[in-house]
Amino acid sequence: MGICTSKPPKPNPYAPFTEEQQTEQALEKRHSDEPYETPARGSRRTSDADAVKKSPFFPFYSPSPARYFFSKKSPAPPSSAAESAASTPRRLFRRPFPPPSPAKHIKAFLARRQGAGDAAAIPEGEEREGGGGDAAAAAGLDKGFGFSKQFTSRYEVGEEVGRGHFGYTCSAVAKKGELKGQQVAVKVIPKAKMTTAIAIEDVRREVKILRALAGHKNLVQFYDAFEDHDNVYIAMELCEGGELLDRILSRGGKYSEDEAKAVMVQILNFVAFCHLQGVVHRDLKPENFLFTSKDEHSQLKAIDFGLSDFVRPDERLNDIVGSAYYVAPEVLHRSYSTEADVWSIGVIAYILLCGSRPFWARTESGIFRAVLKADPSFEEAPWPSLSSEAKDFVKRLLNKDPRKRMSATQALSHPWIRNCNDVKVPLDIHVFRIMKAYMRSSSLRKAALRALSKTLTGDELFYLKEQFALLEPNKNGSITLDSVKTALMKNATDAMKDSRVPDFLSSLNALQYRRMDFEEFCAAALSVYQLEALDRWEQHARSAYEIFDKGGNRAIVIEELASELGLSPSVPVHAVLHDWIRQTDGKLSFLGFIKLLHGVSSRTLAKAQ
Repeated sequence: MGICTSKPPKPNPYAPFTEEQQTEQALEKRHSDEPYETPARGSRRTSDADAVKKSPFFPFYSPSPARYFFSKKSPAPPSSAAESAASTPRRLFRRPFPPPSPAKHIKAFLARRQGAGDAAAIPEGEEREGGGGDAAAAAGLDKGFGFSKQFTSRYEVGEEVGRGHFGYTCSAVAKKGELKGQQVAVKVIPKAKMTTAIAIEDVRREVKILRALAGHKNLVQFYDAFEDHDNVYIAMELCEGGELLDRILSRGGKYSEDEAKAVMVQILNFVAFCHLQGVVHRDLKPENFLFTSKDEHSQLKAIDFGLSDFVRPDERLNDIVGSAYYVAPEVLHRSYSTEADVWSIGVIAYILLCGSRPFWARTESGIFRAVLKADPSFEEAPWPSLSSEAKDFVKRLLNKDPRKRMSATQALSHPWIRNCNDVKVPLDIHVFRIMKAYMRSSSLRKAALRALSKTLTGDELFYLKEQFALLEPNKNGSITLDSVKTALMKNATDAMKDSRVPDFLSSLNALQYRRMDFEEFCAAALSVYQLEALDRWEQHARSAYEIFDKGGNRAIVIEELASELGLSPSVPVHAVLHDWIRQTDGKLSFLGFIKLLHGVSSRTLAKAQ
């Protein structure tokens, strides 16, 4: 929550919302949002806070981190210490150095991305619309995309169905071609709004991703991209069923478990597909999922790739984008990957099941602090009446440590959701990341991981069995590098080339000379960090250590252990490894076993030096 010196009464963030509040929220949204364009769009989108007066009770809508750029009445900081103290009744002193606001670097980043210069000097909404500074900044930028210039001859534009600060969406009818007579949605992005090279690249990448991922049943269908001197036009499927957010509000902000599962399956299927292709969405929220029709059981489609990016399995991103209520903690720390999308899915799941947000505050900075520090409540109604599997599912998505968070594919394998209709567990990019670490491990660590794999339960083995089967094992029940490559290419799209996922397979080259059976695969593909997040982790660890102590544990000297772990001569090995070995017999201690499972991290070494 935000830091405040006095605590005025505020609504319970977990309380259900009244019918009047829902009506107010829906009316606010109707006048501000467009179905195909999110207001939180880093490079060329802004918050619609300048157009809509937000209610502090609004349960789901997520203001953009850029909302303060365009606010008419930004609160000015106190001009003096005396004034600051006077503004807080019955408090004589304020902290001389208040905790930094997570919003500050977000605003600075968005300012740079939008070409606005210093965040403190960003003009108000109307001044920005005037475009004087933007026009100067945009001078000399190449705004040619190479798209077709036949838009007006191909489509007849209809009424506007939504508007954002940097573009708007219209319905249109195709005049010729395969789509002749069919209604479509056309997103119109004025080139005058593209005032930086990053903004231009964002548009180019959005079209590239839509084109590359085309064909997935839970992705809005992309038709074509056009341009002329003034605008870029993106023609795509017209979804007439409205946003997932609207359905949530119409239901009073609550789904049954079965209804929530049906939504989750579609979202997770789509996100797992994106992640396998090396694409991270970065703005998943109920506003960015549309139903194809008004039918209660119509298909859900993901939209809006304006903040999406390509990412290698071993790469970390650092630009801060997204929507406040759905942003993952590691995004605020500026080091994240595909796990950030899974956090956003966890927020959506929480909202579906209980009708309120897991993290709440009156200000955007407060929201960010809650995301970083607070834990979501599972004590308020209706959580006590929901199944333990549902709570475990959401908790494992909302783990603040991205290493302990489930992947989208693992979420599809979770006991709460895997028995639903139409659940087909896809190949998981997460497996390749874990296997890479295993292949580079010492023989001692591999032995420890094999011991741990023998303690896995049926639920934990379900995911591994599914992944092993997808990796094309031969008749002898083992996989090779060729079978792994075949499995990956069978699922590949053009997006994989841009994210260079196939190049990542070079880290598994050791499989070229040998085979891996299912038993070893379990050791290679299990995540120690994810197991740590389970309530039964202590039982797993103790049982694994007993197996290891009987079968693979032997007397080890510190120098030998350092060599086994590949530590360089400059590392103070006695300081790092002295507590890894039992003093009685020189064998690996339980603490050393646990550390060995994780490997020696650079952070551990830095602390010891």
